[in-house]
Amino acid sequence: MGIVAVLLVIAAAFAHAGWNFFAKRAGTAGPGFVWLGAACSTTLYLPVAAVSALWTGLPEWDIGLLAVFVTAVLHLGYFVFLQRGYAVGDMSVVYPLARGTGPMLSMVIAILVLGERPGVLGVAGGLLVVLGVFVIGFSDGVPRSAASFAGIGFGLLTGSLIALYTVWDAYAVTALALSPLVFDWANNAMRTFLLAPYAVRQRGRIAGIWRDHRTEVLAVAVLSPLAYILVLFAMRIAPVSMVAPARELSIVLAGLLAWRVLGEAQAGRRLGGAAVVLAGVVLLGVA
Repeated sequence: MGIVAVLLVIAAAFAHAGWNFFAKRAGTAGPGFVWLGAACSTTLYLPVAAVSALWTGLPEWDIGLLAVFVTAVLHLGYFVFLQRGYAVGDMSVVYPLARGTGPMLSMVIAILVLGERPGVLGVAGGLLVVLGVFVIGFSDGVPRSAASFAGIGFGLLTGSLIALYTVWDAYAVTALALSPLVFDWANNAMRTFLLAPYAVRQRGRIAGIWRDHRTEVLAVAVLSPLAYILVLFAMRIAPVSMVAPARELSIVLAGLLAWRVLGEAQAGRRLGGAAVVLAGVVLLGVA
């Protein structure tokens, strides 16, 4: 994986850890928060998407619509499960499990389905990233409370959807040659449309979420698309089986935020896991 792809992935990791921190602060807001984030992203990134569409052109409508619909459904489940996980569990448990399961499955799918061959260093780096993620996620030992198990369950569900949309989106921006900027904007617009019936029925709750969590909504609306657009561009110049694990550098940043800002415990072991993640990222960078 070349230096440009590595820099894109590192920048994406900072943005990704940031928006998840704000999503955790609004953990109990549920689907209403997800709808507000998608709607604001659609609005804020419209000028960028329009310029990109003028520059690169638009794909055939049937191909583009199918690609966007599939990714929107997968991302909608991802955001809803993730938000639910933050409502019942710690960020330092839900986030590592989600981000660890995702790249592990993405690598397997990319190898088995897409025929990618990342090589020995690439595989070793990906496995180190996954190992470090799980060290961080289980730094408190085996969870015993119902809430802890629920957090683990939602984290694993989220990770499974991450694997699916990572491989699908890589196919969309490579094989289908869709513009990453336009594709991600259309993804947000489609999610806004799919959740619109819920938003109409829950107008009062939506207004309350906006009043109480406006800062969090806007932060997620800006940082979430930015993080994923950077990853999509990285996927255009590097194999998905390497990009998917390398972006999990965000685990290190999220762990630090959970410890220093949210006050979650076991910093020593979690930082040890972070060192394992960094070792994996280094191997991916030289693979």
